[in-house]
Amino acid sequence: MNQTKYIFVTGGVTSSLGKGIIAASLAKLLQARGYRTTIQKFDPYINVDPGTLNPYEHGECYVTDDGAETDLDLGHYERFLNVPTSQANNVTTGRVYLSVIEKERRGEFLGKTVQVVPHITNEIKERMQLLGKTGEFDIVITEIGGTVGDIESLPYIESVRQLVWELGENNGIVIHLTLVPYLAAAGELKTKPTQHSVKALMESGIKADILVCRTEHELSDELRQKLALFCNVKREAVIQSIDASTIYDVPNLMLEEGLDKVALKKLDLPEKATPDLKQWNEFLQKLKNPKHIVNIGLVGKYVELQDSYKSILEAFIHAGAANETKVNVVSIHSEYVDEKNIADKLRDLDGILVAPGFGERGIEGKIDTVRYARENNIPFFGICLGMQMAVIEYSRNVLGYSDANSTEMNSGTAHPVINLMEEQKTITDKGGTMRLGAWKCEIKPDTLASKIYGKTQIQERHRHRYEFNGEYLEELENAGLKASGINPDTKLVEIIEIEKHPFFIGVQYHPEYKSTVAQPHPLFVSFVKAAVTHKNK
Repeated sequence: MNQTKYIFVTGGVTSSLGKGIIAASLAKLLQARGYRTTIQKFDPYINVDPGTLNPYEHGECYVTDDGAETDLDLGHYERFLNVPTSQANNVTTGRVYLSVIEKERRGEFLGKTVQVVPHITNEIKERMQLLGKTGEFDIVITEIGGTVGDIESLPYIESVRQLVWELGENNGIVIHLTLVPYLAAAGELKTKPTQHSVKALMESGIKADILVCRTEHELSDELRQKLALFCNVKREAVIQSIDASTIYDVPNLMLEEGLDKVALKKLDLPEKATPDLKQWNEFLQKLKNPKHIVNIGLVGKYVELQDSYKSILEAFIHAGAANETKVNVVSIHSEYVDEKNIADKLRDLDGILVAPGFGERGIEGKIDTVRYARENNIPFFGICLGMQMAVIEYSRNVLGYSDANSTEMNSGTAHPVINLMEEQKTITDKGGTMRLGAWKCEIKPDTLASKIYGKTQIQERHRHRYEFNGEYLEELENAGLKASGINPDTKLVEIIEIEKHPFFIGVQYHPEYKSTVAQPHPLFVSFVKAAVTHKNK
């Protein structure tokens, strides 16, 4: 293939229809047919990246190997395709405008009046083609965030219109994801919202090539014919996307509907081989037929919104399938955990994960949780802030430093066992300035970590400012809290564990970001296995 082909995915009627899952499922099918495929997300908000957004606003912030703070949909892309994403895979309006303004300040527009068209749209089109121009991909799928008709999305829709025209026949197509709601009172599905959404898209100069219809009920042939007629698409291009028991069913559902075949036909590409989904379906088989059930507590402070911990929840699904175990994740708000109620809240759990986070709220509940897991020999897994809470708990209750803390929570503590990194102390900007992306870690032999990973050199993704304070390392190790993973360059502690415990491990990085269907993360796999062992005692 000489020219990269482009697929644009837009959404209509309402948000949260699952554009990311449809894009990832189509990419999976195209990849399984032998096409080199990638996905990118264009978000219409003005933040430069999601790094400064509260998880309640936008769900978790996903981090790539190259240190990009991105939309959580990139997590779906990696989990489905098992291919790393990068800075180029996620673009926001803020980043686009920032780039254009910087160019204007440098005088690159030669005195021209800088406008949305052509300057903003040209910047968007350039970024839409960045991955395609590397020569590494046959097909680039671009998901446009937001809903057609939103004022924020207009520059993106206009950029898609221009780019499809510039790319020429069969080189760029538009998939429009829309809702076909069921009215219980009338007892029928309604197509009018979809018709209006397609009309709004056409008013912007874009004709949808394929219609993907989210629905709770099967679409009849009559309904599909009606949608095809009034939305000006071919009958075969009306694709049903019915509610599924798991997002991992969606590639198979899209295969049955022929979404990949229709897309390839419109792009004038050969179908090649039938998609090889053998490994994918083996995973689904294990996921749907578990031999064990465990209850694992997820202790955090954003638990009201499940998307805040999206990658952790998905990593449990991958690790559960690997262990042929159904993982029931029990969400526990750390702000409401204290010494009086902790036994009631945690007694029936087979494992406890203390989640990442920022700020002071809810940390005492996390520290109490760590202590309960440690003293009651319940499998424990701490991620980022969760690992730091384990260090604080051990310093307080084993070393006897009752005021041990992180300087993030108490800058005046006499025992700052968690401290701000030296290079962070002069930073005033909050966005994109943490320790981000993939960093090396050397694992000490004959440790739980070395047994889990099966190797001594790893790379994992980070997103934090505060670190284990090395001044307390010797004292903590002598008391039984071992540093089993160290960064070879910075000498910062990456992994801590307790030897005389069934399973107690904390990591400064975010292993959940690297867990995929094809490669479940070994830490999650081992943790679930430990929970099964604990339950069967």
